[in-house]
Amino acid sequence: MLNTIYALLWGPGTLALLLGTGVFLTVRMSFLPWRRLGFALRSALGREARKAGTSGVSPFSALMTALAATIGTGNIVGVATALVAGGPGALVWMEISALFGMATIFAESMLAVKYRRRDERGQWTGGPMYLMETAFGRRAGGVLGSVFALFAVGASLGIGSMTQANAVTEALSSTFGLPVGPVGLAAAGLALAGILGGIRSISKITSVLVPVMAALYLAAGLAVILGNLGNLPAGLVLILRSAFSPRAAAGGMAGLWAAVRWGVARGVFSNEAGLGSAGIAAAAAETDDPARQGFISMTGAFFDTIVICTVTGLAICCSGVLGTTDASGEAVDGGALTILAFRTVLGDLGAKCIAVSIVLFAFSTILGWEYQGETAFAYLSQGRWRPAYRLAYILAALWGGGMELEAVYRFSDICNALMCIPNLVCLLALSGTACREIRAYRIPRKP
Repeated sequence: MLNTIYALLWGPGTLALLLGTGVFLTVRMSFLPWRRLGFALRSALGREARKAGTSGVSPFSALMTALAATIGTGNIVGVATALVAGGPGALVWMEISALFGMATIFAESMLAVKYRRRDERGQWTGGPMYLMETAFGRRAGGVLGSVFALFAVGASLGIGSMTQANAVTEALSSTFGLPVGPVGLAAAGLALAGILGGIRSISKITSVLVPVMAALYLAAGLAVILGNLGNLPAGLVLILRSAFSPRAAAGGMAGLWAAVRWGVARGVFSNEAGLGSAGIAAAAAETDDPARQGFISMTGAFFDTIVICTVTGLAICCSGVLGTTDASGEAVDGGALTILAFRTVLGDLGAKCIAVSIVLFAFSTILGWEYQGETAFAYLSQGRWRPAYRLAYILAALWGGGMELEAVYRFSDICNALMCIPNLVCLLALSGTACREIRAYRIPRKP
């Protein structure tokens, strides 16, 4: 049943809506998200972005909180899955979806800041729920916002808590032989300590954890690519040919469609452009310029997919492990394939590097998704019962630590689809406002 609903919701129509919205916004914005990417990166990494206030966190911290939720096991496992199912060309389509996804994230984040509100504690809060009320009125928008928030809570408990805790325990038990129970308990306890202080404590942790874990993983990935440098030109040619040529793609047109489908789908699952989650984190930023935060937030798609996912994909493609089969004749997939790629240069250290990366990526995702889920829950409960949500979130992590979670993965993917569809419709309805804001923004001159 879940597989049938999943196939229906994540079929060509939803993928076309996701990619099509990004293309529409990019063109309507006169390609400004691309043309101002350099400014966006400087803004995100500059000193000014690290300034916080009393009502929110710094713009940099808001970006790191969003990245904590997006940089996860999908950057390691999901890329490998896309390459096996869609061929090497899927990597190109992941990058294409991210390029157009930057405009989507800009619009989500800018609008979330523009129409945010103060919660019962006096802190900034926002996201697609409030945008829907702006776009469609208090009554109809409130219904849509509640539907979005309900599925956001479901997704947070599934993909944010249970599956990530499972990834932590699996990585540490399979690689280092640690017992599942104590590992799961420790992971849940650390997560509880991180979320008790709300967005401020979460953002402080992610502002340190995300850059460090990304740098460590990129260093290892680049070492693998450099160790297989002789195979890189041929790998790049194969990737580009299979991305656009039916003859080069296995299975002709069917193979080319698989590359597009898996590339776009995994790109969206990785950077979450169109799901609305980036806007929830952006609304917490202490900023007086919605467009500036929009530029900062859109770099999340760049860092997540165009940098980290590309390094994973190139490491796999140039190491020659793509197409490897196991003892039963099945194609090696997921994290096991990425481990094989890293082993070609780093040996057993490569397997341990992947295990540690999965643990760090998954733990950061637990923190990032908690804030998004709690914000959605607060919208539904009008700010009440936050402790109850946090307790449920930690219990979900404990439960998921040692279980088979195939049904949970499918349920979470369904929730993601039911988040993105109303969110994208709302973005299209407010696209005129997003375009006016980005065109009106003037890049500050250097003194």
